[in-house]
Amino acid sequence: MRILVVDDEEMKRISLEEDLKGRGYEVVSCPDGESALARLREGPFHVVVADLKMPGVSGLDLLKEVKGGLQPQAEVILITAYGSIPLAVEAMRHGAYDFLTKPFNNERLFPIIERIEKQLCRERNKGKQDVCGKSEDVSDLLVGSSLAMQRVRELVEICAASEANVLICGETGVGKDLAASVIHKLGSRRAHPFVKVSCAVFPRELVSSELYGHEKGAFTGADGPRRGRFELAQGGTIYLDDVDDIPLEEQVKLLRVIEEGVFERVGGTTPVKADVRIIASTKEDLRLKIAEGSFREDLYYRLNVMRIDIPPLRERKEDISLLVRRFLEEIAGTWKVEMDPEVPEILHSHDWPGNVRELRNALRRAYLTGRGVVRAEGLLEEGPAPAAKGTGGGLRETLNRVERDLLQDALRKAGGNKTAAARLLGMKPSTFRDKLKRYGLA
Repeated sequence: MRILVVDDEEMKRISLEEDLKGRGYEVVSCPDGESALARLREGPFHVVVADLKMPGVSGLDLLKEVKGGLQPQAEVILITAYGSIPLAVEAMRHGAYDFLTKPFNNERLFPIIERIEKQLCRERNKGKQDVCGKSEDVSDLLVGSSLAMQRVRELVEICAASEANVLICGETGVGKDLAASVIHKLGSRRAHPFVKVSCAVFPRELVSSELYGHEKGAFTGADGPRRGRFELAQGGTIYLDDVDDIPLEEQVKLLRVIEEGVFERVGGTTPVKADVRIIASTKEDLRLKIAEGSFREDLYYRLNVMRIDIPPLRERKEDISLLVRRFLEEIAGTWKVEMDPEVPEILHSHDWPGNVRELRNALRRAYLTGRGVVRAEGLLEEGPAPAAKGTGGGLRETLNRVERDLLQDALRKAGGNKTAAARLLGMKPSTFRDKLKRYGLA
């Protein structure tokens, strides 16, 4: 298992590196967030252990980059001497696996690493074929008893058995990333890389470099050759998340890669073979994008060979109980989890606009703030108390008003710049734009 240790405190960094290597792990250490990002771009890591407070790129910034698309499969453990519950909640909200406060003995970290290692081993074993040629039931990977999820699992198995391109559609947070990874795990390319590309996070001028790589001197700052995501995924699967965010002029290049199976690095002329399977996802209606002229129709048909539509959680609430059980097992491990008696009713009455991702983060937050007890008052995001009956709305209406006010305030502070406003709230720009449309603020 590969571990990246990031800490500007030299003695602690060296101590962690040596102790982890002594336990048989492959360890790389970096003194700051900038160099850590560079190492993460060079190759995959299973775990990132990072100090929260560092000059320049902080541990929280690093967490957002990793989970935002750089290596979303990696687990991040944050360490800080400035620990507090609000800070821990913020870290968990952005996908941190765990949170430790200094000073601490290195032994406190080892059980967390071992828990992640066991989780990785379970994931590796899932979907592997036995001597009879049968694979593990996909229901172990995609949880849900609803008819909608049964259909999703059926389509995932069909897609895994083929090499056809796949388009996965659904709202933010429904589990498109998971469906893509399961298709890869169950498919014939599972022994090769699964590379996720979050198309929404790349500046327009860097899309080609990120996807196809570049040669030395191709542009200012290109100090050496660099492989793009298609090269990193050779033999495996490339997953284009938010494919609708690829600029129109770059869609032509992607179409050529699909049709001809070759590409050139930016600044290069040597064709590179693209031996990859493509899975793409979108939360938009691409047919509307085609009508608007912002998405190529020919590219749409190349991607939409096989299609999976994942319904929002509010349309399959019968899946909530199974999902809660699975998430609490992941969060607490072997520890017993207690739950307030009113929690199940709250879980089933909430609309979950953030879908499965919101449910998972709500349970993480409640478990953390409740110190191992999932309490009703810590379950949903903090905000003003819900209005009493007959006073103009319930919890959902109150949360909607609070969220709308936060969006407006962020836009005002950012001078109308949506990307900057999204950064202020710690959101992906695409998620921020979705919420603006939902509240009529776009």
